[in-house]
Amino acid sequence: MQIAIVLYDRFTALDAVGPYETLGRLPGADTVFVAERTGPVRADTGRLALTADRTLADVPSPDITVVPGGPGQIAQMENTVLLDWLRAADATTTWTTSVCTGSLLLAAAGLLQGRRATSHWLTLEQLRRFGAEPTGQRVVTDGKYVTAAGVSSGIDMGLTLLGAIAGDEEAQAVQLLTEYDPQPPYDAGSPAKAPEQVVDRLRSASRFVMS
Repeated sequence: MQIAIVLYDRFTALDAVGPYETLGRLPGADTVFVAERTGPVRADTGRLALTADRTLADVPSPDITVVPGGPGQIAQMENTVLLDWLRAADATTTWTTSVCTGSLLLAAAGLLQGRRATSHWLTLEQLRRFGAEPTGQRVVTDGKYVTAAGVSSGIDMGLTLLGAIAGDEEAQAVQLLTEYDPQPPYDAGSPAKAPEQVVDRLRSASRFVMS
């Protein structure tokens, strides 16, 4: 089974690395990072890069696609090379997935029309522009489409899909191996729980505003 994790300039690193460290441990899987061009691709901080070993053209029919989000997603919304590849790959994928605002790229490619999906809480309602039905769930499965909410939820998505493919015990083993046992120091991980002033601060300074 081939897993293609898409990279583009200014993606959010954990959006890609979370699924890589969980779903990428699927027994026998060949996980590849793909981009328009091979070589290092800078994450949103500009200080970290992941290496794309294959171009999109090199990987025409992966079994699973993973599309991360990040502020660079905005510039990709009209990138016909990427959107055409997403549509072509989706024609044969077993699973098409995203993390954070990566779901907006799937939606822009026309893949989430009439489907339930999620995204980062700051952009969740933008899914409606593309005919998707936004939900506030952390991981949403609708047919073969699995979308995850913001950043850290890519870990949950990876484990969810790993369990669906290889069984609960395999997913539990990966969860234990990675010691994924969240005990955050603050209970502010969603806009429903965070202090109002923190929510307002992030809304006003949002990097995720689409033009």
